[in-house]
Amino acid sequence: MSVNGPAPALPDVVNRYLTAHHIRDKESALAAFHEGATVTDDGSTYTGRAAIGQWLGEAASEYTYTTELLGAESPDENHHVVTNRLEGDFPGGRVDLRFRFTLRAGLIEDLTIAP
Repeated sequence: MSVNGPAPALPDVVNRYLTAHHIRDKESALAAFHEGATVTDDGSTYTGRAAIGQWLGEAASEYTYTTELLGAESPDENHHVVTNRLEGDFPGGRVDLRFRFTLRAGLIEDLTIAP
């Protein structure tokens, strides 16, 4: 898996999550979330660190792919959108995904991943 790197204008917690997710460091990625945070990915929602940790473990091992950062925007200080292109051995082989982050008190409160 390769990546161009996180956008420097994003908050530290978003960059830390993206970097940890990229290198498949589940514990560091999980540390970026509030205890009661939610993640919505591929039609399923995971609530709380235990469920998010399980999702991180499954998501990291299911497919092999590369990631290319296409862009990032921050409508306000608590909402950030990162667009990545994934290419790999998953159905379809290529997809542009938006990672929509909502932050609270310096941690991720909600992450929605969708085209």
